[in-house]
Amino acid sequence: MVSERLMGEASLRQDFEALSLSRRLIRNVSQKLKRKTHEGEGDEDDSMRGVSIRCLTLYGRGGGCKVGADTSDEFGDPGGRRRSSSSEEGKGYHAICGTEETSVDCFPYGVREKFWRRNNRKVLELEESPHSSRMHVFLPDDILEMCLARLPLTSLNNARLVCRKWRNLTTTARFMQIRREGFYQSPWLFVFGFVKDGYCSGEIHALDVSLSQWHRLDAEFLKGRFLFSVTSIRDDIYIVGGRSSLTNYGRVDRSSFKTHKGVLLFSPSTKSWHKVASMKHARSSPVLGICEISSDSFIIRNQQNRQERRFPRSRVGGVSDVYEDPHRLSVRRQLWNSVDENDYSLMPNIKPYRFVRQKSDHPSAKDGKRFVLIAVGGLGSWDEPLDSGEIYDSVSNKWMEIQRLAVDFGVVCSGAVCEGMFYVYSENDKLAGYDIERGYWVGIETRPFPPRVHEYYPKLISCNDRLFMLSVSWCEGDGQIGRRNKAVRKLWELNPMYLNWKEVSTHPDAPMDWNAAFVADRNLIFGVEMFKIFGQVLDFLTVCDVSDTEMKWSHISRNHMAHELDASSCMTKSMAVLHL
Repeated sequence: MVSERLMGEASLRQDFEALSLSRRLIRNVSQKLKRKTHEGEGDEDDSMRGVSIRCLTLYGRGGGCKVGADTSDEFGDPGGRRRSSSSEEGKGYHAICGTEETSVDCFPYGVREKFWRRNNRKVLELEESPHSSRMHVFLPDDILEMCLARLPLTSLNNARLVCRKWRNLTTTARFMQIRREGFYQSPWLFVFGFVKDGYCSGEIHALDVSLSQWHRLDAEFLKGRFLFSVTSIRDDIYIVGGRSSLTNYGRVDRSSFKTHKGVLLFSPSTKSWHKVASMKHARSSPVLGICEISSDSFIIRNQQNRQERRFPRSRVGGVSDVYEDPHRLSVRRQLWNSVDENDYSLMPNIKPYRFVRQKSDHPSAKDGKRFVLIAVGGLGSWDEPLDSGEIYDSVSNKWMEIQRLAVDFGVVCSGAVCEGMFYVYSENDKLAGYDIERGYWVGIETRPFPPRVHEYYPKLISCNDRLFMLSVSWCEGDGQIGRRNKAVRKLWELNPMYLNWKEVSTHPDAPMDWNAAFVADRNLIFGVEMFKIFGQVLDFLTVCDVSDTEMKWSHISRNHMAHELDASSCMTKSMAVLHL
């Protein structure tokens, strides 16, 4: 019995040893097959992806690479180790038999997977969306240009942010001309000169009249500047003159200030700023006008004659003729003082005028049209009223002085260009016109002048080649002559044949703003009024269509921009209108 029992235990032990040997053999075979399968498929995937990820060459003390080695026999617990996201489980591999085994990864947790995806991003995108190539539609530039030209200005500014190509395509002069000639533009009102907390903020409030939406623009170039005048040529706005404080920068300071003669050019369609030639004299609040001129106008002839009348300076031994004979300088001065520059009959040596087109990048020079900007009056550096004027040629980028106004004309308070004549109105109720083509002033006698309240200066407006005037007068009420119930703002039109004024319309609002701004565009007259009442600044925007027989005024905006402004904004504001 004992021997049989011992023999049974020996056979059982042999069976267990054979079983454990077979288990180790199966486990080793499974690991080898798994390793071969993983390497084969990994090489195939790497060759397809074009990226090869290999183990780092790490060596232990005993030699040989320890990365990827099976350490289950050494540590005994394969499940206690950290699993890598790039192991067989992450790639979809499974063990053939036995428990699942893992290997030590040479990368930190998740790095190998991220590295693999990053280098194969394009391949994965193509696999995930096999039909994505059909979505790439390319339009010709001319069709794309026509589509973008029909967008409103707000949508066009958003489209410029899509790519560099769209931005470059929509900022060319040809694109602007397409929008202008295709009537795809709508009127925009730009209001300048706002004051917040005593400082000139430099903000510009823009109103899209067609959509009745307000937009706010930041203008760093206008911070600290006030009492400047604005006007528009095509798609650009000119900011002329102004003042800035010398002691308190940015504040509206009338005690210590500097008067500017610089001119800025603002393009709302491209949101760009440029500096143009400065005026001859520093001015604040000058009266501005815009006029289209021909090639034989006075300003072009005068520029040509000034260039031809220059005396050449000959140098002998490095010394000028003037220094050799000082008497020549005095004789030359006497010559120019005695000859009137407008009287060309006294100058027989002057050659006949020949117009030569000057090269310029300005849009007005590319389509054959030439515009000039005229600035008259304003206040000088010592706060004195000016009676001089200047003309700016947008093509040659030069300013030229013009003939002064009469001494007894008075201080210019408003002006407008109508049919080639720049009309100005003075505080003394006098009207004069400057012939831009010929270059001289003409006094205009009109009787009677529209009645007005002395504190409110009239505003001249030119619309559809018709000259209008907005003046504030007392309204007689209840049929009682001499009884002044209220003040009203009336619109008057000048008859060019009989030189008399005719009342055509009455503004619906009470004239609370003595410095109301009005600007005309085609057949519309826009007006903005700002005033402070009950501790709050209010604003009203109105419009009048002069093509209508009734010429009624209507409100387009109320209290949308002045609730955060100071009362001094009523005095410093200015307005321009563009079609964008």
